[in-house]
Amino acid sequence: MAILRVEGLSKTYKDLKALDGVSFEFDKGILSFLGPSGCGKTTLLRCIAGLEIPDEGRIFIDEKLQTSISESILVPAYSREIGFVFQSYALWPHMTVFNNVAFGLKLRKLPGEETRRRVKSSLELVGLQGLEDRYPSQLSGGQQQRVALARSVVMEPRLILLDEPLSNLDAKLREEMRVELKKLIRKVGISALYVTHDQEEAFVISDTVIVMNRGKILQYATPDEIYNRPANQFVASFIGRSVLVDGKVASVGGGECLVTVPEFNNATLVCPAPKETLRPGDACSLVLRTGEIKLSNKAMAHDQNLLEGSMVSRDYRGGLTDHRVQVGSKEIVVTSHRLCPMIDLDEEDGKIFLYVDKSAISVIAETRQTDLRRVGT
Repeated sequence: MAILRVEGLSKTYKDLKALDGVSFEFDKGILSFLGPSGCGKTTLLRCIAGLEIPDEGRIFIDEKLQTSISESILVPAYSREIGFVFQSYALWPHMTVFNNVAFGLKLRKLPGEETRRRVKSSLELVGLQGLEDRYPSQLSGGQQQRVALARSVVMEPRLILLDEPLSNLDAKLREEMRVELKKLIRKVGISALYVTHDQEEAFVISDTVIVMNRGKILQYATPDEIYNRPANQFVASFIGRSVLVDGKVASVGGGECLVTVPEFNNATLVCPAPKETLRPGDACSLVLRTGEIKLSNKAMAHDQNLLEGSMVSRDYRGGLTDHRVQVGSKEIVVTSHRLCPMIDLDEEDGKIFLYVDKSAISVIAETRQTDLRRVGT
């Protein structure tokens, strides 16, 4: 049974189509909405929460109809049995941690002893026991984020919604908190919808991911599926460090296909055959994951997928270095660790060899159709 079902959701702000016929189902676990700013992910989350009214469509939570524009049904946000963690945390500055977490329970007029028990349990769950009497201004950013989470968890919702809850934290704390947040959500045992524009954050936290752009769902799959088999060129360019080139199929067989790439001086690459049927002469696109490309200024012992280029520049980033290599008419940025044994570059310029294993290549057929229905978790 799907805990969430969205059918044909649309929302327009003046001339902007924020949501364009969005439909999907979600069973359990953690589902992230991922995409660039303005793609519609926060609007979708707020419609599910009951904080925005869509122009069309229906929303079911736990098989109960919450929104139906055609039937004039709109269950208010406070009656949807969901939790919501805002980007700004939305904590009451004049209330203690205890009173912030207890606020919703008091509105429901729960007995005092029951309220104290549930608040204590929620604070212990997020590791804030002993801080009940502090005010938000006396807490770190990470602690404030935990208070906001505890305030949602204490209501015992079936579904919790999080709108970029880590965006206000510094980079190091953000990395630490996304792991802790995932542990907390799973420990509580509830399902969660998570909005972010950070691909790495979405992949770390989520069981499944919906990639959005211009109000549409472009792909709904596991992080591994999205990374290794992007549905289209936008997903490929948005996910991770990669280079996208056009090609033409030379041959297909044995689970592989040979693709000629004009931009690489008509080099032919051996690639894993996609699920879609391809024939010689078909146009396609190749996604090369640049973090998996091997570099050397000496020829490597590979009889396929070996490209030759020239070093343009190198950008030092501490433990990582970005190598900018010109291959034919295309510049490729290959990132390597400073201790990576496969890198042997002593000169700033000159001839460079690149080896691209077929496992680092995804083939996107022009006719690919993506199934955006429910993905099992």
